[in-house]
Amino acid sequence: MTVLVPAGVDAGAVWHYGDPFAEQKALAAGLAGVDLSHRPVFTISGPDRLTWLHAITSADFEHLQPGVPLNAFILNPQGHITQVFAAIDDGQTLRCHTEPGHAEALLAWLRKMVFAARVEIGDVDDELAVVIAPGAGPQVVSRDGVEAALGQVRAGTWAMEAVRIAAGLPRIFLDTDERTIPNELANPDGVALGPAVHLNKGCYPGQEAVARIFNLGRPPRRLTLLHLDGSADALPAVGAEVLVDGVVVGRMGTSERHYELGPIGLALLKRQTPVDAALVVDGIDAAQELVVNPDVGLHFRATRG
Repeated sequence: MTVLVPAGVDAGAVWHYGDPFAEQKALAAGLAGVDLSHRPVFTISGPDRLTWLHAITSADFEHLQPGVPLNAFILNPQGHITQVFAAIDDGQTLRCHTEPGHAEALLAWLRKMVFAARVEIGDVDDELAVVIAPGAGPQVVSRDGVEAALGQVRAGTWAMEAVRIAAGLPRIFLDTDERTIPNELANPDGVALGPAVHLNKGCYPGQEAVARIFNLGRPPRRLTLLHLDGSADALPAVGAEVLVDGVVVGRMGTSERHYELGPIGLALLKRQTPVDAALVVDGIDAAQELVVNPDVGLHFRATRG
């Protein structure tokens, strides 16, 4: 039995194949593939592609090796995330993909930024598709090769989302809003601020705002994993208000039912929200599990002198 996602950004993708919890276990064990061919795909080729992207995105493209996947943000001057894409280089061409519904705006911005750079941007949705192969992350393959890349064991987007949420990995535009800055989504390790932001590279749009918060203080919000009351029939809506004693302290992102953890979700909470505070979202009680440490800014100020 194949059940499709009925609505939302992933509408039309396979939601599950009849046993979503077994699919989650298989995916978590690296045994299952996921068909993500609904995601928009594009290519960037030309001799300047890596240095050009290095200068205009948050990621370190200059040192990218062929076959190594990389995520990148496009930020506005205030450091807010406006676009996201993933890329993998084969030595000549970057194969990229982004969130459904956002390709047109992303490609328009990239083309506007080409200037004299020797790059070519191609829209190749009809030729290439995104899959998660068993034991691997997302990759871009020819549409003729999707079935072979998926392998024999399949999992749907329910499984993929549940595993992602449990790992504390946000999905841009769903777990974020127009005010989100990268500092709210991951603790810095001294080199990178999560998988998409490199801290030790030259200037790029939004870099000054990100660096200022990294060096001088803590971000205004923090990504948090929520354990939701399992007695509720429904899951909270994306964008729902998160409350403490009736006061709004955050914004709900994605949620799903996990095979071990039960109903879980991601939320952006005000940094000063007590980590043991009881939360309510869409009438559902929730407890917190830290993804981003609210005191990490103090820690880095101390260690950096």
